[in-house]
Amino acid sequence: MKVLLLKDLENLGKKFEIKEVKSGYARNFLIPKGLAKPATRKTMEWVESQKEKIAQQAEEELKRIQQLASSIDGLEVIIAVKVGEDGQLFESVTLQKVYERVKELGFDLKKNQIELQDSIKELGEFPIKIKFGHNLESEIRLIITEEQVPNKDDE
Repeated sequence: MKVLLLKDLENLGKKFEIKEVKSGYARNFLIPKGLAKPATRKTMEWVESQKEKIAQQAEEELKRIQQLASSIDGLEVIIAVKVGEDGQLFESVTLQKVYERVKELGFDLKKNQIELQDSIKELGEFPIKIKFGHNLESEIRLIITEEQVPNKDDE
């Protein structure tokens, strides 16, 4: 019996492939579990429309990611931290802090897209890569500055 697979199945095939299987396997397992449909002309037309929808969604997703990547490329992200008298940071700048600051600037990223190997423990500028799907990546400049404490004499 020929069936159209609705999901990727190990040892059988990929989604939307037509496979020849034993009729008992199809009727008793694949079809009741929603893993396959009988391969008819109607299901073939349905598959073609699904493939078109998936291709359209993938194209829209790629455009969205390209826009995000180009808008974030070269962005300067400034994080102010408390600094001791020796220029030593009281706290290190972690991936979480970078992620939160980028979110505050209005960019919708996932934390795992930001490549920061170790926490930053000094003032300065640091290039940080942002990885997107479809092999796209951008680079932002992370600037760690000293937090300005209001002077008591100014009040």
